[in-house]
Amino acid sequence: MLSEPMVMPDSYVSESPWYAIYTRHQHEKMVAQILTSKGFNTFLPLYAASHNWKDRIKALSLPLFPCYVFLKGGLERRLQIITTPGIYGLVSSAGQPAAIPDIEIEAIRRVVESGAPIETHPFLKCGDWVRIKCGPLQGSKGSWCGREYLATGAICGDMGAAAAIEVTAFQVSP
Repeated sequence: MLSEPMVMPDSYVSESPWYAIYTRHQHEKMVAQILTSKGFNTFLPLYAASHNWKDRIKALSLPLFPCYVFLKGGLERRLQIITTPGIYGLVSSAGQPAAIPDIEIEAIRRVVESGAPIETHPFLKCGDWVRIKCGPLQGSKGSWCGREYLATGAICGDMGAAAAIEVTAFQVSP
């Protein structure tokens, strides 16, 4: 399993929501470990990646959401959370910590635990220019006209013509 959840006794787990903590770059594992040692229920979804260096290839476990760690409840001990080294703060909306529904965290947990190939991907908005990474149009550029999972990319040539094809977000890069 590539995630690092802290499992608490059923008596501790209540209906408290999940929150996202914004961390320093590459401090996610340390933050999750420290918060867990302080008794907090944390979740850090990781994915397997291999990085090629000049002299070797290394298998790594990287955060699925860079700079974020998830925390279940515990806001009554907010000072202990925000004073943890490596934490910038809680993700908030209108000055209040933004709650994340359990169903979203469970969906992330199921995907990570399934062993299905997964990797981080930039958030694409309609109109963003993308390059197709694989398939018959590999290397072509187009305007992303998509939705969350399955989308249409418009491939525009220099002659001003366009063709629309169906691609997934994993087949393109910004």
